[in-house]
Amino acid sequence: MALGIFQTPAIQNELVKEYRPNSPERKAIKEAIAEAKSQEVDIPMYIGVDEVRTATKIRIAPPHEHAHTLGYFSEGDASHVQQAIQAALEAKDKWSNLPWEQRAGIFLKAADLLAGPYRAKMNTATMLGQSKNVFQAEIDSACELIDFLRFNVQYMTEIYNQQPNSSPGVWNRLEYRPLEGFVFALTPFNFTAIAGNLPTSAAMLGNTVVWKPAYTQVYSANVIMEVLKKAGLPDGVINLIYVDGPIAGDIIFSHPDFAGIHFTGSTGVFQNIWKTIGQNIHKYKTYPRIVGETGGKDFVLVHKSADVKEVTTALIRGAFEYQGQKCSAASRAYIPASLWPQVEAMIKSELSELKMGSTEDFINFVNAVIDERSFDKISNYIEQAKQDPTVEIVAGGQHDKSKGYFVEPTVLRVNDPKYRTMCEEIFGPVLTVYVYEDAQFEEVIKLVDSTSPYALTGSIFAKDRYVIEQVSKSLQNAAGNFYINDKPTGAVVGQQPFGGARASGTNDKAGSLLNLLRWVSARTIKETFVSPTSYRYPFLEAD
Repeated sequence: MALGIFQTPAIQNELVKEYRPNSPERKAIKEAIAEAKSQEVDIPMYIGVDEVRTATKIRIAPPHEHAHTLGYFSEGDASHVQQAIQAALEAKDKWSNLPWEQRAGIFLKAADLLAGPYRAKMNTATMLGQSKNVFQAEIDSACELIDFLRFNVQYMTEIYNQQPNSSPGVWNRLEYRPLEGFVFALTPFNFTAIAGNLPTSAAMLGNTVVWKPAYTQVYSANVIMEVLKKAGLPDGVINLIYVDGPIAGDIIFSHPDFAGIHFTGSTGVFQNIWKTIGQNIHKYKTYPRIVGETGGKDFVLVHKSADVKEVTTALIRGAFEYQGQKCSAASRAYIPASLWPQVEAMIKSELSELKMGSTEDFINFVNAVIDERSFDKISNYIEQAKQDPTVEIVAGGQHDKSKGYFVEPTVLRVNDPKYRTMCEEIFGPVLTVYVYEDAQFEEVIKLVDSTSPYALTGSIFAKDRYVIEQVSKSLQNAAGNFYINDKPTGAVVGQQPFGGARASGTNDKAGSLLNLLRWVSARTIKETFVSPTSYRYPFLEAD
């Protein structure tokens, strides 16, 4: 066997394309959209060597054009969950024994495929299947997923390089084994990059995976699987299934070889999973790793020294990009009375010019929310606010699902800082503002910290450096990702490791080495070159 201490290729964050008129990328994406809409795909599950199709077909439609059919996917049942687990376990020995550089090569190739020949197809799938505009899709399904794959390879090598000291006559080593069993990846609809990262980050370290995406993300999940297979991922390493959540959970969380879950989704679901794992802890061969990023009720705290234009831009982008369907979206803002008239006027002016519609028309900043269930939930919050005399509709407030699930960017102003839209995660384009008297800033800091059970992201806008320092310390537990004079969204792999605590998850920081450490189980090896031949120590000698 030929061996070497290999260095992986130098990396940097993938450059975000701008999709300006007449640019090559704009032409390519329009062609890819036309091609995707001209056909109906038949999407299988991927279990071991098989592409599995069933008689139960679920229709896929763009959220912004629900009359159009993009295709269908095959829904599985309990038998497919069991088959996926078996396929993962059967693939495990060969995959975990593959040299790390061979595993790395697969994911680095997948990154290059996404950066090149699959870029338009991947972004198109996200634009059509999840109603994400071209720029948001580029940031997510192209650049962030590419970054996850490349940077995780680097983090993997850094982990393997972390070795203990050795004393004279001894060689100490650390082996980083994959977990004993299989990993379950349960992924959300809102970020294609997260859907790709959760199974691949665990697989990269030698684990085999059962992956269940959200049904509303299957269209782009299928492209991810196509890319991974094109890159040479062996059969059975990642098994992609579409099965109802409770059915999958009943089987997976009762299986003795369940070794860990990589999760992004709602807090309620994650807490129920944690409870189930705890109840079944006696069934497992080992203690499962539980890694989860869940909800957020993310804040923007504005000080009287802040710049009004900066604040307004951050609120509009932070609250309404991708229709507010980000765990990190700005959803509650605290604005001093001295600045509110200017901020209000600018928000109204900007939102009056903002366009909403299909992702296929690039002038649209806002598109549709993901499905009818989400539309109804968001609409109910807005309609209830309209009926409340203590709530003012500053902007927006309209919604229509006749052609697509469209909800106008909506800004509410409340008198009660504990009003429900200041506390509850809505996951839609609704921003709630509480206007406070400038002299109450100290009290508002405490209010920000205590209003929500979440602690995912948040930001402070101020020019006063003493204030920035004060808020940074006072709110150190209120946000896992804290932003100074910027919107609380847009974390970049390798730059702002992402994750929060409290009700927002386990804070295992996707996009960093910390996350990958959860998918290894270290073994310490001590080799003594000249072994002792007597039990007697010098202190035993007589005086």
